[in-house]
Amino acid sequence: MDGATAALKRTALYATHVAAGARVVPFAGYAMPVQYPTGVLAEHQAVRQRVGLFDVGHMGQFRFTGPGALDLLQWVTTHDVSQLAVGAAQYSLLCLPSGGVVDDIIVYRLEQDGYFVVVNAANADRDWDWIAEQAQAAERPAAGGPVESRRLTERTLLALQGPRARSVAQAVCAPDPVTLRNYQVMRGTVAGVEAIISRTGYTGEYGFELSVPAAAAKTVWRALLDAGAAADLKPCGLGARDTLRLEAGMALYGHELTEHTTPLEAGLDRIVRFEKGPFVGSAVLAAQAAGGVQRRLVGLALTGRGVPREECAILHEDRRVGRLTSGGYSPTLKRGIGMGYVPVALTAPGTALEIEIRGRPFPAQVVPLPFYRRPRRRRRTTT
Repeated sequence: MDGATAALKRTALYATHVAAGARVVPFAGYAMPVQYPTGVLAEHQAVRQRVGLFDVGHMGQFRFTGPGALDLLQWVTTHDVSQLAVGAAQYSLLCLPSGGVVDDIIVYRLEQDGYFVVVNAANADRDWDWIAEQAQAAERPAAGGPVESRRLTERTLLALQGPRARSVAQAVCAPDPVTLRNYQVMRGTVAGVEAIISRTGYTGEYGFELSVPAAAAKTVWRALLDAGAAADLKPCGLGARDTLRLEAGMALYGHELTEHTTPLEAGLDRIVRFEKGPFVGSAVLAAQAAGGVQRRLVGLALTGRGVPREECAILHEDRRVGRLTSGGYSPTLKRGIGMGYVPVALTAPGTALEIEIRGRPFPAQVVPLPFYRRPRRRRRTTT
């Protein structure tokens, strides 16, 4: 480990990754595996075609319980938490009063008055402080009761992703997690270890995320690798996680989502629920919804060769109209792709634009997001 990573935080599986030959890099304040000896392309293809296993223990995990937990989450998030049944989850956002995004998160309802929240690693400290600050905000509607808030620093998170994740999960999880639908969650066990098991992920594939005690992380990791041997499971790093999420058109905080972008500009209108009542940022966002946004996030695909990268200029008729927030080569589509914000007049699919790569313009066009959708699994029928 070099000096650049020596002072970084480590997940419970850090030593396991090093022993497996992973290349470790700084990420969100942690020393994280960016790839294993097999390489990013092989890991990407493993997830798309078979199954991959990720350590995402750097993500923040919060717990909110008590009769006032729902009211607090309704105030600080954009989605309508009251619509969550026990055992369900929803993608949501924390916003500033300006409408800018503090973070994108997932809220899980584990019990009637019990919620589990997963936040981005780089924002975990800020999110925790922000929620505590907003709990005391003078403009917050009257609370429905006390809330117990806790950071679950004693837990870690793993992600099992890919079409063969079903068989691997069935071998080590109880009860059978295949009964879960997308964005559902349950309590159970993984290799006999207590776990929160959810049908969520950041790859665009079928899969599970598993919250387990950090002290048992190595046991669970080894059990999943052993159970996945027949399915050709591969451990995967951040490199493949990024190429997979880009193909799936999933926003990354600090790229597509920032304090200077709003959910409506990012095309996340579906998770901004004004009908639930006031929440942080709702007044500004409602005004923006009524007046319309000036720019919007789009997907762009090169029509020829080239690999676009974050910060590349987006051009229209030789004029800069935006920049890429993410970009790279798509191993699945075998072409350069990216996401970025452009004026609303240029957002229609098929619109011809250019991406400036190393000082040269490369033809591209606007395409619908996501770039990739996993094939639907055919249901078995009886005759």
